[in-house]
Amino acid sequence: MEFAALEIEALEFEALEFESANPTIVKSIKQRDLLNTWLRLYAREQLLPRVEEYKPTRIEEELPDLVFFVVESVQPPRLIIESDGTRMSIAYGNSGKGKYLEEYLGTRLVPLVMPVYQESLRRALPVYSVSNVDDSYGRIVAYERLLLPFSDGDRVTHIIASLKTFCEDGGFEIRNLMRGNNTLPTPRLRAVIDRDLFHRAPGRIPTSDVIEFSDEPHDTIIELI
Repeated sequence: MEFAALEIEALEFEALEFESANPTIVKSIKQRDLLNTWLRLYAREQLLPRVEEYKPTRIEEELPDLVFFVVESVQPPRLIIESDGTRMSIAYGNSGKGKYLEEYLGTRLVPLVMPVYQESLRRALPVYSVSNVDDSYGRIVAYERLLLPFSDGDRVTHIIASLKTFCEDGGFEIRNLMRGNNTLPTPRLRAVIDRDLFHRAPGRIPTSDVIEFSDEPHDTIIELI
């Protein structure tokens, strides 16, 4: 059964533009591994995987950067924070477990953050975003967010968010990063991963590619089929 896009009522948020992208847009190696695991499950039947079958290798190492959400079946759907990683709790200043996401974010951050989650719900596809945030010392920190949707049937029932932070200057202060100053995050990238929804193992040669071997006095052409 083809997964139909969810019809979500418009909220009072500014409409945001999302570019179309393939998985290579995700730069973090660890986030790419998380996405590749999702892609392998999705590619079986072009359907959203169930959250319980999502078992990336070394996921224990990623748990501090992961946030698990349950999607409440109302219109429009609402996201409940099932568990929040250590990094999110530190960056936002407190734990959000058991809270609705929009309530946890607060009025200042809701217009910037909620549309990213809504797009993943609406499209039933991974969404990747990058924003610049100033830490308490004025250093620019890149906040990279990867959203992976899951389903138990005909709608998105869970989302797993991977949250990564990076500073080109090296060290930075993550404590209260998202709430510690009056400067709002500056969006740099918003993309829906809707192309090339499969995982190709590194070094794999696509079927029917032609490889040429130059070996005098004759050239040999081998076609892989």
